[in-house]
Amino acid sequence: MTPLRITIRNATTGPVLEIIGELDHSTAPQLRDVLNALILRPGQRLVLDLAGMEFCDSSGLTALIVARNHAQAAHADIALAAVPAHTLRVLRTVGLDQIFPLHPDSHTATHP
Repeated sequence: MTPLRITIRNATTGPVLEIIGELDHSTAPQLRDVLNALILRPGQRLVLDLAGMEFCDSSGLTALIVARNHAQAAHADIALAAVPAHTLRVLRTVGLDQIFPLHPDSHTATHP
């Protein structure tokens, strides 16, 4: 099991959370804690950079939805960047690719 590491950086469009490691039932609360402390302003875009994410289970998917809800509550946008193929397949299977804007990398996601 690879521990989850979340780094935050600021882009002109808003915060970028780089999610590295496994996002699963034991680590998803860590993402929720980061989101609870994250202040978004209306019009910003929260980008979740998943390039370093090695695994995502249903709890991880739920945490991504929590991130979307957090952004919507702040009248901000959300985007997923560099979604690994295995996670992208699951997102498409369950229809979450219809509610998350998907970008090939965080650079693309942070440039309107």
